[in-house]
Amino acid sequence: MPKEKHQSAFKLRAVPKSSDEVAPGRPEVDLCPTCLGTGIEIIEGKGARACSCRKRDLHSTLLARVRLPRRYSECHFNNYEPRNRSQEIALRVAMQLAMEYPAVDRGLLLSGTVGVGKTHLAVSVLKALTERGFGCLFYEFGTLLKEIQDSYNSDTRTSELRVLSPVLDAEILVLDELGASKPTDWVRDTMAHIINTRYNDRKLTIFTTNYLDERINERDETLEDRIGVRLRSRLYEMCRTVVITGADYRKTGSAKAIKA
Repeated sequence: MPKEKHQSAFKLRAVPKSSDEVAPGRPEVDLCPTCLGTGIEIIEGKGARACSCRKRDLHSTLLARVRLPRRYSECHFNNYEPRNRSQEIALRVAMQLAMEYPAVDRGLLLSGTVGVGKTHLAVSVLKALTERGFGCLFYEFGTLLKEIQDSYNSDTRTSELRVLSPVLDAEILVLDELGASKPTDWVRDTMAHIINTRYNDRKLTIFTTNYLDERINERDETLEDRIGVRLRSRLYEMCRTVVITGADYRKTGSAKAIKA
């Protein structure tokens, strides 16, 4: 057969010059420069300890289970920059929840207009609790509804339950963009099932929403308009409502970049 048919899909290293090197034909692996892949770091005069690369790998694995979108990979408490009093309060409340859990009795409802950092803070709480070893999950509400719809089978609810089970069972859940989807009967029924189940099981839930409880303009819809009176009432008991105000940081950041 032609030679190229036998080429490996892996990038191969050069043939080693000594028996101490990796055998020829083995896939090249990026080794940690500190422990050289052993997972053990030698500290002169102190002995051995687990290498920091193993902690990073474990952290990455845990975050993958959380289902955080890559867009939010850099969101942390230490790079959230409050620009007004409401944002300072929101940062303090979010950090307090992350530090005090599980000795808390309510989650958070982070409410405010677009681009004030609601998701940034919610993700920061999730990362902090993940690092502390708690089971966390992130879902954007519209994405969750789409996954449920895509899994729907008219003959069985097995697929639908497979999608919903992690959401219902997660110890800590961030449900982003609550109320963003058109409030059909099916959407409201799905919201009610999630919220009521987590409420009854006393599971900590953090919601973000662009809808406020008060109308700024006559045409504005409130959160109650989007999710219904009963669910809004339930959220008062489940969550501490934190209203965040301010300009859209995405717009201001873009303007700065253009000026620069």
